[in-house]
Amino acid sequence: MESPNTAWFKHLPLKNITSVKPVSGGDINLAYQATTTDGNRYFIKVQPNHSQDYFNHEINGLKAIGKVINTPTPLYHGEIDGNAYLILNWLDETWGNQANLGLAVAKMHQQHNDEFGFMDDHQTKALVKDNSWNSSWLDFYINQRLEPEVQVASQCGRWNKWRQEHYQQMVNKFTDYYQHHEVIPSLLHGDLWAGNFLFAGDHKPYLIDPDALFGDREFDLAMTTVFGGFDNSFYQAYSSVFPFDDHLEERLSWYRFYYLCMHLILFGESYGGAVDQILSQY
Repeated sequence: MESPNTAWFKHLPLKNITSVKPVSGGDINLAYQATTTDGNRYFIKVQPNHSQDYFNHEINGLKAIGKVINTPTPLYHGEIDGNAYLILNWLDETWGNQANLGLAVAKMHQQHNDEFGFMDDHQTKALVKDNSWNSSWLDFYINQRLEPEVQVASQCGRWNKWRQEHYQQMVNKFTDYYQHHEVIPSLLHGDLWAGNFLFAGDHKPYLIDPDALFGDREFDLAMTTVFGGFDNSFYQAYSSVFPFDDHLEERLSWYRFYYLCMHLILFGESYGGAVDQILSQY
């Protein structure tokens, strides 16, 4: 992605910017820290060649989650010269207790809705996630998450007969389970890996970069286990609100599949082994 030039930043709705410097902010957007003459600092995300509505889903997710736990605050968003931008308050990262993070995530999951989905869809590098409201988690997860993903994996040559057979067996087992077990639609972060939380201010936990939806809270929980970074105190605190049962690990597998298959699509067969390891369980 090509970075905007210096003149581009002068059109932002921030007065008297004194400096702009690139910072790490993920591999999807360009990210910058801007400082103004009054000493305030801001986090700026830029997505080149996109309209201003590109950031709508993130903004709506931050607002929904931010009503109950700490998130960055969306301050401005728009489009300049065909490049979408989102401006958030800057957070100075500190250290913190993951038990507090576990309680915060549990509090988020205690926010419920009548149906599964979200107020808007989400454009990713690979596909558009259909967040249309659905009264059935079984239908939502299979037809609005798994099937579109497998279709893209097949189109880009990262699918085969063995994967399809075991995937279908996983879907059958998923179907058998959720035909008899109710799921309450919970507010989810939607991309809850260790890169999307931090501690800031008075050592308080913050969630950043949401891909929010109302879904099975175990969908979020599964993501915390894919790449690590969440310690025992996180899970102990979370389970004090939502106790774990003996079959949790089995259920997390079909949610881990979703994240790992997305990585297979985006990054190739380096994730094929992890996908196959899950599928081989079915």
